[in-house]
Amino acid sequence: MSFWQHASAVVDDGAQLGDGTKVWHFSHVCAGARVGDGCSLGQGVYVGNDVTIGRNVKIQNNVSVYDAVTLEDDVFCGPSMVFTNVYNPRSAVPRKSEYRRTLVKRGATLGANCTVVCGATIGEYAFVGAGAVVKGDVKPYALMVGVPARQIGWMSRHGEKLDLPVDGHGRATCPAGGDLYELDGQTLTLVKTQDPAP
Repeated sequence: MSFWQHASAVVDDGAQLGDGTKVWHFSHVCAGARVGDGCSLGQGVYVGNDVTIGRNVKIQNNVSVYDAVTLEDDVFCGPSMVFTNVYNPRSAVPRKSEYRRTLVKRGATLGANCTVVCGATIGEYAFVGAGAVVKGDVKPYALMVGVPARQIGWMSRHGEKLDLPVDGHGRATCPAGGDLYELDGQTLTLVKTQDPAP
């Protein structure tokens, strides 16, 4: 495998990084990490041992991807966003055996300075706004904002807000990609695509 790392970055022996992946200034990838092809790990990124990262994942500056986090293909992690892995940490109480797993599914965006409390699953192509605090599972395509995060709408695969209510029935076309989506209650489904997934 052919990846690139800046001279100031540390990639521990045993770490697996895919073709075309770049590890930028002052970042650290631990020995057990698995990182796919074409990823970008920005300045000051930390990737723990028990971490799996898919293809074409972009992790912006100052993000720590701690143990028990999985990022699927095409995930975007904005600058200084936060993952956790212990729900009720205490410095004097060891809780490494109590890590809660976090899964971020394909195409999801985690905005700058948002926080994902451990144990959550972020659905495909969900969009978490800057500064939001996610405390539970997020539906595919959901647009989440606020503290605690609440859903205010739906986003397309291209990252465009769809003209649909949070709850109800209807259809909407992505203004950028032309994909057609259908809302049935609280579930959004991609029903017709105009092009391959971005």
